[in-house]
Amino acid sequence: MKKINLHTKNQFAILVDPDKADEAYLNELIKYTQIGVDFFLVGGSLLQEDRFEKTICFLKENTPIPVYIFPGNMLQVSSKADGILLLSLISGRNPEFLIGHHVLASSAIKRANIEIIPTGYILIDGGNVSSVEYMSNTMPIPASKSDIITATALAGEQLGMKAIYLEAGSGAKNSIRLEIIKKVNQCIDIPIIVGGGIRTPEDFADAFIAGANVVVMGTAVEENPSIIEKCLAMKVENAINK
Repeated sequence: MKKINLHTKNQFAILVDPDKADEAYLNELIKYTQIGVDFFLVGGSLLQEDRFEKTICFLKENTPIPVYIFPGNMLQVSSKADGILLLSLISGRNPEFLIGHHVLASSAIKRANIEIIPTGYILIDGGNVSSVEYMSNTMPIPASKSDIITATALAGEQLGMKAIYLEAGSGAKNSIRLEIIKKVNQCIDIPIIVGGGIRTPEDFADAFIAGANVVVMGTAVEENPSIIEKCLAMKVENAINK
């Protein structure tokens, strides 16, 4: 099992949705991820169980990069992965996504014997209705409410979360505002993961500069896997300029 350290700065993660990742896409993806991509996240809102585990196994067999589960529901657990971001949707008030699904999945996660990273998941309005919003039946926090977002992140840290994930939603029109990342970074000491709406290398680099430990890209990579090369160049430049 390969472990990740979310406290490390400038980490690049690729989100892979097995329902969208056929073999041709995965083969294209691994061409660009051998050097510089820190880990994969595998998961989605709607998944067939066999495709979920097959995707994990393919990535594990063809790359040296850690593969962690990004669960969309309680069925997305596998001993083939290196670990799981155990997401609690702390921005919402639906008990199923705060604790309910976790109770149902707890025995399966224990049997899988993989690393568990309790993660406070904060959904922020990205300009359209996201799959997370629809499937979880929760409202995102308006992007203008930085005080609520910051307080939610702080509460997550105080509850014992090991990371905070600021999410604009898959295919979001707008990425997380940089001032939000900065304010959350100033308020908490645990790592910050940022995803949703990261479409350009500039978006990618700006999120790091604002204080993200990890930046996640999914839709932009699905549309054009070669964007990974440009983001990796920005990652190197950002590290040099620090």
